[in-house]
Amino acid sequence: MSPSTRQNQILAFIRKYHAERRFMPSVRDIQAACGISSTSVVDYNLRILQREGYVRRADGISRGLELTHDAPAVRAPEVISVPLLGNIAAGAPLPVATPDGWQSEDAERVSLPLEMTPRGSDELFALRVKGQSMIDALIDDGDVVVLRAARTANNGEMVAAWLVAEEETTLKRIYFEGARVRLEPANTQMRPIVVPADNVQVHGKLVAVIRRLD
Repeated sequence: MSPSTRQNQILAFIRKYHAERRFMPSVRDIQAACGISSTSVVDYNLRILQREGYVRRADGISRGLELTHDAPAVRAPEVISVPLLGNIAAGAPLPVATPDGWQSEDAERVSLPLEMTPRGSDELFALRVKGQSMIDALIDDGDVVVLRAARTANNGEMVAAWLVAEEETTLKRIYFEGARVRLEPANTQMRPIVVPADNVQVHGKLVAVIRRLD
């Protein structure tokens, strides 16, 4: 059986890591570099690769990996690391970290294919979605949205909107209506949020949605 896209990514990372450091990566190294949700998912894929003869593993040794001659020489996809700043509501607004200081090394991060971000990563940040107000736009609870920092937007664009007085944020399509702003959900069961225009700040515009199926 040929390795899956995820498994090819793991193999490529193991090969590159070993070539640069002369020792094998740990499961946590693989998890972080490949943007995988948990170490158990890494272990699951490594067990498949071991079963198919692409790697060998030494029991009880944290870096006990070995690539076999059968492992395909694949090129790891180019990825960038984007800071994950917290949660954003796709429902009732909720507090969230602002993009100030988003380049902190302490921030949790997610990986994004470089081709999705042609202008680089310095303007990007990610937020984890809470709620289902954007479900009809294929954005569900638990998804991660990647946004490009922006202070302006056009009608109908999906934005991270900061409600100044409430100190809360929400993910909605934005519509400017004179002295008011309408923040429109993509869920027929939910009503829009309508607020004075001076109570809304745009913090970012949607670039990508990351959904983990594992």
